[in-house]
Amino acid sequence: MPMIDVYAAAGTFADKHQLAADLANAVMVVEGVPDIPMFRQNTAAFVHELAADSLSNVDGDHTYVRVQVLTNTGALDRDKQLAVVERLTRIVAAAAGDPALAERTWVLLTEAIPGGWGLKGHAHTNDELVNAARAQIAELQARS
Repeated sequence: MPMIDVYAAAGTFADKHQLAADLANAVMVVEGVPDIPMFRQNTAAFVHELAADSLSNVDGDHTYVRVQVLTNTGALDRDKQLAVVERLTRIVAAAAGDPALAERTWVLLTEAIPGGWGLKGHAHTNDELVNAARAQIAELQARS
């Protein structure tokens, strides 16, 4: 149930809502979690627009994008890390209408510590999340 934060200069993206949905979907697909409400409703992206004068590299360029992806511990093995970075970079550049933005997009992968994933007012461990997902899958199967 990743949380994705995108930081970019205001005006970089024409459709921030679609960008957020595309990023959330991409991470959910790469992570390989079941397509159940628990994951669909708790995998989200947030697009943060910054004033152009509030970000810069050493040379003064502000046309960078930072994407931070927070997952539970161990959710992304090396192949998934590579896939997430590649896909999110591609989605960001396409959403900006600027293929060259891929060269100026930073993707940071971060893992929540065990017990550091708060959902519905409870700090969940990985095992608790897995058990909750299994329970929801069983409930959905029982209904059909």
